[in-house]
Amino acid sequence: MIEIKDKKDCCGCWACANVCPKHCITMLEDNEGFRYPQVDSSFCVNCGLCEKICPVINIKLQDVSAQYAFLLQNKNDLVRHECASGGAFSAIASWVIRQKGVVFGVSFKENFSGVQHTYAEKEDDLAKFRNSKYVQSEVGDAYSQVRDFLKEDRWVLFSGTPCQIEGLVSFLRVPYAKLVLVDIVCYGVPSPGFFRNYILWQKNRLGGKFTKFFFREKRLCYNYTSVSIYNEDEEQNYHVGVERDKYMRSFFSNRNVRPSCYDCKFKKLHRISDFTIWDCYDVRRYSRNFDEKGTNRVLVHTGKGMKILDDIRNDIRLEEYADVDFFIKDENALTHSVPMPKDRRKFFNDYSSMPFDAFLEKWFPDTFKVWINSFLRMTAFKMGVYNKVKRLVKKILRKN
Repeated sequence: MIEIKDKKDCCGCWACANVCPKHCITMLEDNEGFRYPQVDSSFCVNCGLCEKICPVINIKLQDVSAQYAFLLQNKNDLVRHECASGGAFSAIASWVIRQKGVVFGVSFKENFSGVQHTYAEKEDDLAKFRNSKYVQSEVGDAYSQVRDFLKEDRWVLFSGTPCQIEGLVSFLRVPYAKLVLVDIVCYGVPSPGFFRNYILWQKNRLGGKFTKFFFREKRLCYNYTSVSIYNEDEEQNYHVGVERDKYMRSFFSNRNVRPSCYDCKFKKLHRISDFTIWDCYDVRRYSRNFDEKGTNRVLVHTGKGMKILDDIRNDIRLEEYADVDFFIKDENALTHSVPMPKDRRKFFNDYSSMPFDAFLEKWFPDTFKVWINSFLRMTAFKMGVYNKVKRLVKKILRKN
């Protein structure tokens, strides 16, 4: 049976819970807000399937076959505006739906208390998957649902983090011609428990009833990311940049991500998915043929992926980039794990023992430095020079 002795050895993909023939594996939340498998030994028959399909125990070797790099923008500007970047996932997902297929993605749970994998069979329902979700999703029984749809000979798209993709492939155990895999370049997955407490904290602070939540709304522009909470009472709406929002500060401080993310087994250039997609904030570094309202960088790893990309050419703006090494050079999260801060243990000790508002104030106070950073960003945006300044800063940092 599966037994987690060191938490860094579990990525929380849910493959073991899906494969168990006795359904005796439950994913339980720990004091950091992450879920780990717990086996009910009274029902376990020691079949060993959970260990055989664990993607961390059974790491797949990289397939170093040819891959192709592209810049991509969805031609539907409304869809692209709703997406966190260029709308690549929506374009691929729409193709699958048009094949009478099923699309699995991540959507918010009721009352924004977390995020979960679910599926859509209509193009109109793809909207719930758009925009980034900076929380580890609950896979639930999604892998089993994917298998059931594939056995009906339907096209199925599954999108997720690299560990979730490898968890699904391990669970399925055999290849399926109509399975389309899209992995998102992942920095690290934040704690679902932490996010749930953050939402409760915001509800107590803001009042009213939340109607929409965005981690990466393009409210001001693509390159200036703000966290947005929409309320039934518009005067209680919340729009705060990532440099001030306490949840996003916890994420970018590297403290609130899963232990396995500090030694991720799935950070690699060549992947088992059909597509790897991520942002292209500085699109002018790669091409002058795209606007700055959101662009995806896309790596295509399979012939199936290339065929789909060819089929959707009328729906997208596409430009191939020959120099793959340069294309990925500045995306550290593609191949390197996030570093673990020395104070992470203290951070989560406080999280589990302090009132949440006092905990946030201790770790992420609204200091003068935070406010001046926010002021300078907003001033640059209002002057219409935000993108130029950001590009210049990055250029200077790269030189150093």
